[in-house]
Amino acid sequence: MKISLTINGKLVKADIEPSVLLAELLRDVLRMTGTHIGCDTSQCGACTVHVNGRSIKSCTMLAVEAEGAEVLTIEGLTKDGVFHPMQQAFHEHHGLQCGFCTPGMVMSAVDLGNTIQKPTEADIRKWLDGNICRCTGYQNIVKAVQAGAAAMQGA
Repeated sequence: MKISLTINGKLVKADIEPSVLLAELLRDVLRMTGTHIGCDTSQCGACTVHVNGRSIKSCTMLAVEAEGAEVLTIEGLTKDGVFHPMQQAFHEHHGLQCGFCTPGMVMSAVDLGNTIQKPTEADIRKWLDGNICRCTGYQNIVKAVQAGAAAMQGA
């Protein structure tokens, strides 16, 4: 099946089987390996990307469902070598350990920052409920998201 979609601002065309997941298209076909697959059951959130401005778990969406959509991956957040404010906040506040969950956490956190102005700790914990980190106690992740959201708001 032929599809076309915009990924990180670039038009992409692919000829794929109808059963290919968006995560598989990104990783296996397009070699955009920043989107991680950690569970294949929509539990961990490592595969989170934005589709038409909203965060989704790309292991739950068929690539053909993204026909004509705007997709943003972790690779698309960095512009001209400059981190997105949320990426910078994760770096500065040590919001990662092994880094496997980080792309999904960052993508979810960017959506949060775009949706809720001045998110509280409770807002952040609720929003990130579908993203699992197996290494940290989430304290630095929450601090990073608070700082990143503030930076996104220009505070």
